[in-house]
Amino acid sequence: MAGDPMRRWGFAVVRGSSMLPTLHPGDRLLVRHGAVPREGAVVVCRLPDRAGPVVAVKRVVRREPGGWWVQADHQEAGVVDSWRVGAIPDTDLVAVVLARVWPRPRPFR
Repeated sequence: MAGDPMRRWGFAVVRGSSMLPTLHPGDRLLVRHGAVPREGAVVVCRLPDRAGPVVAVKRVVRREPGGWWVQADHQEAGVVDSWRVGAIPDTDLVAVVLARVWPRPRPFR
């Protein structure tokens, strides 16, 4: 049985401190590509940056006409998020985080 290639499972690794205290550098995450997030969900997304697009883990705050407003949980980390670049288009939403699988497994809701 062939599955929908846009709804596949994957893993992501947290880099940096922008999602503290929720996530820590090195945390391994189970993600679902092609899933639609709800407000409050943690996602993997592409963010524009001066050096080129950055793939980052952020929290969805709300849906806007231009896409998704995403933010870091730890704003003092000096990160790129929607406060700097605006709403993220649907095409730049890579995956929705379902659970942390390492080092302390726990589901996200």
